[in-house]
Amino acid sequence: MRTNRNNNELRPITIDTQFNAYAEGSALISFGNTRVLCTASVLESQPPFLRGSNKGWVTAEYGMLPRATHTRGNREAVKGSQSGRTVEIQRLIGRSLRAVVHLEKLGPRSIHLDCDVLQADGGTRTAAITGCWVALRIAVNKLLASGKLLEDPVHDQVAAVSCGFVEDHALLDLEYTEDSQAQMDANFIMTAGGGIIEVQATSEDKPLPWESVIALKNLADQGIAQLAEHQKQAVQGSIA
Repeated sequence: MRTNRNNNELRPITIDTQFNAYAEGSALISFGNTRVLCTASVLESQPPFLRGSNKGWVTAEYGMLPRATHTRGNREAVKGSQSGRTVEIQRLIGRSLRAVVHLEKLGPRSIHLDCDVLQADGGTRTAAITGCWVALRIAVNKLLASGKLLEDPVHDQVAAVSCGFVEDHALLDLEYTEDSQAQMDANFIMTAGGGIIEVQATSEDKPLPWESVIALKNLADQGIAQLAEHQKQAVQGSIA
């Protein structure tokens, strides 16, 4: 099926944690030709619905640069509103990261994750989630080192990967050309230990049996384990 990599092989993964000099945490993550800049900003304030409590918050924003794709797209700020796709993705990123954070231990502050797609070749949301965990982890490490936090609120790792069936072959980490012709595609958001946070799966051609979903989950298990190692190395590299 594939000529450039095995069906169960991730694209080349790189994570640069030194890309942004100002954010409390940052990660320029590449899944092959998909590149997303993730930054974590610590704000010593809470959203209005949490005021009066000692609970923190983690939220995310997502956007694509005008020339992230083959043809130029308009900035959503120019259009005056975000697309449904943008809103859906940034909500997914936010709740995926909140799933691995004890918000009470974060205290009355917020961590704002910004995800800017520099180049898109499939899997921008999975790259954003994976990169955001690195940026979040680095930012929280700084809060712990400064004494602003006494307990670590991050209790697990989260990463995400896409899988799909293309011409009846189960493939891991779909590129755009694969995703655009998939019979079924799925995004798996999982912890490093294999716990499922969210699964988004759609059959594009015809209904597929549950066994097909299990086959994709088995591929995702392999991919998430590898991504978790890339995340750990990136965080360790940011300390060195």
